[in-house]
Amino acid sequence: MEWFIGFWILVGIFVGWCWYSKEKSSSSDMKMEQKSGVLPKGSFGWPLIGETLDFIAAGYTSQPVSFMEKRRSLYGKVFKTHILGTPIIVSTDPAVNKVVLQNHGNIFIPAYPKSIREIFGEYSILQTNGTLQKKVHALIGGFLRSPQFKSRITKDIEHHVKLTLTSWKDLPLLFVQEETQKFTFRVLVKALLSLDPSDDLDFLKREFNEFIKGLICLPIKLPGTRLYKSLKAKERIFKLVKKIVEQRKLGLEKSEDQEHQNTIPNDAVDVLLRDISGEQNDKQSLSLDFIISHIIELMIPGEETVPMSMTLAVKFLSDCPVALELLTEENMKLKRQKTDSGDDYCWTDYMSMQFTQNVINETLRVANIINAVWRKALKDVEIKGILIPEGWCVLTSFSSVHMDEENYENPYEFDPWRWEVKL
Repeated sequence: MEWFIGFWILVGIFVGWCWYSKEKSSSSDMKMEQKSGVLPKGSFGWPLIGETLDFIAAGYTSQPVSFMEKRRSLYGKVFKTHILGTPIIVSTDPAVNKVVLQNHGNIFIPAYPKSIREIFGEYSILQTNGTLQKKVHALIGGFLRSPQFKSRITKDIEHHVKLTLTSWKDLPLLFVQEETQKFTFRVLVKALLSLDPSDDLDFLKREFNEFIKGLICLPIKLPGTRLYKSLKAKERIFKLVKKIVEQRKLGLEKSEDQEHQNTIPNDAVDVLLRDISGEQNDKQSLSLDFIISHIIELMIPGEETVPMSMTLAVKFLSDCPVALELLTEENMKLKRQKTDSGDDYCWTDYMSMQFTQNVINETLRVANIINAVWRKALKDVEIKGILIPEGWCVLTSFSSVHMDEENYENPYEFDPWRWEVKL
């Protein structure tokens, strides 16, 4: 009898919460609509979890944008929802997205779901804003654009690709994503930390694979949950990277050779540590924890985004033999030129191959590796008659724009020729 009473008490609490959430949402909407602009239509879904389960489930289907498309058909290109513990406004409108992204740091600031904030921590790239964000972007961007770095990383890429291709000869079965992850992670970690193949690199790769699984998950931090496991992996990664960075910092402090200080940085750690030693009186001088956190986040392309893009490019090209033939012909032509001239490959070679560029552009459009950006409004903003209230989060969806028939004809078709320059 007691369990029966307890059951109905829980049912009553649940129903009461649903009613309260609905009334609160309706009251909030009425207040917002009294201001200029109209709050987007939409649904917050279930209490607490909102529409998170639908959002995550869509990511495991052949059409991840189905979550956005369904709600866009019901509520329009801009709608409200509740995912990953956060009530947000989702924009699938390119004009609205442009305004939000162009006002970064001025009207809109980074604001990601709790699970992502938990994983990346307080020094995250995603939460860096204003002058500090510009400073770090200038430091890292300047290093990555330097001719010396481009020359060195081109040789590293060629070296690791050759080693990887050689290792494939006797494999009966090839898992493309796993294999591409191996050399992309090695190349990127060397550019960031100057870490060559070793037990430390293997440990880093293994833990990073565990860490990155928690980027999209429910914000529940209990033993055994996805978020908890990812956070533990992050702790182990942080400890290793901290040891490397501290050793490098100690070596830099011991060096009193001015000529060494003026040499070109070897990697991203070198760039950021020199900022510490060169601007000790600067109030925005970077802390060690800040540097470590940023270095860890900069590893993500080597483990996730770049290998995924390359894997999908292989898939798309295998489904389009004509494109594969043209791509092969263009690349083999460059190889013959290099063989005849005896020149090494250089950073800008790929820019000379127009059809290869088309394949890259189309792969990025269809694959949608970076599918959205999260921002929060610092004040009430009206865009195209739509009200984005102060304090509300906005998710600017790139994938929905890329897969919209209004923007691209036959958007689900892999068509590199759509990028041909019309003369």
